[in-house]
Amino acid sequence: MNSILVAENISKKFGEHTALSNVSINIPKNSIYGLLGPNGAGKTTLIRIINQITYPDKGHVLFDGEPLAPEHIATIGYLPEERGLYKSMKVGEQALYLAQLKGLSKADAKKRLEYWFERLEIGNWWNKKIQELSKGMAQKIQFIVTVLHQPKLLIFDEPFSGFDPINANRIKDEILELKKQGTSIIFSTHRMESVEELCEYIALIHKSEKILDGKLKDIKKAHKNNVFQIGVAPNNTAVDLGSVLQEQFVVKQALYNREDENWELSIQLPSADTSHLLASLTTYGNVNHFEETIPSANDIFIQTINAKSNE
Repeated sequence: MNSILVAENISKKFGEHTALSNVSINIPKNSIYGLLGPNGAGKTTLIRIINQITYPDKGHVLFDGEPLAPEHIATIGYLPEERGLYKSMKVGEQALYLAQLKGLSKADAKKRLEYWFERLEIGNWWNKKIQELSKGMAQKIQFIVTVLHQPKLLIFDEPFSGFDPINANRIKDEILELKKQGTSIIFSTHRMESVEELCEYIALIHKSEKILDGKLKDIKKAHKNNVFQIGVAPNNTAVDLGSVLQEQFVVKQALYNREDENWELSIQLPSADTSHLLASLTTYGNVNHFEETIPSANDIFIQTINAKSNE
């Protein structure tokens, strides 16, 4: 795997508290990698280690094939959950200042800022003070400053916080465009619908330990439980199809829609073989819908955390 970042066996304690215990992740280049977990799981500590804000007690990190070093900070962009803009400074003045801290010349920074201000339709904000902006407006400025120096790796911690649905979608589109241009992205959020839309890979951290990782589509396949959603237009409306099928299968739900004259069924099988079920269904009517239930990222998150907590 061609990786932008590899963290191997990372452990970190703060006094008696273990923040991370032997955590390893491998982030492929040009991917969006979801770093997930409940509050206090250790995600922020790992992000801070990647940003060299703090250092691991054990383990090591490779960045683009090299041991992580101070010079790599210039090629990483970090949007923290807790924003860090100076409220009394003007937007343009502050953006220029922060861009130059990232190594851009004033002229280059101004040129790139003009591009992004126009792209996000905020050109008239240049002389406003941060304290005059809403949380969502200030978030746009923070996003621009984070991506302005065109880093190899972007780390977004709850990037949609403070945004209304329209602007959240706008920023989501910008994140996808950055990925399309070759940027690698770590994405930390509690919004599982955003994970579904954006992430190709995920890692789940719980109580300082990594308990799940891999390609999201592979993880979803591994968590399938052979439950199928089925629609049947019956030959005989007097037959209780749910009760009849219960003699052979595990019927989790059976509802008859009188308006549509259609049975809506949820049936779980012992394996992925559906031939016996389909043969039975066709004797009672016309099967007009047959779809396997694929667990959502949210389902997997809850199930995995609960299973680990019950060990």
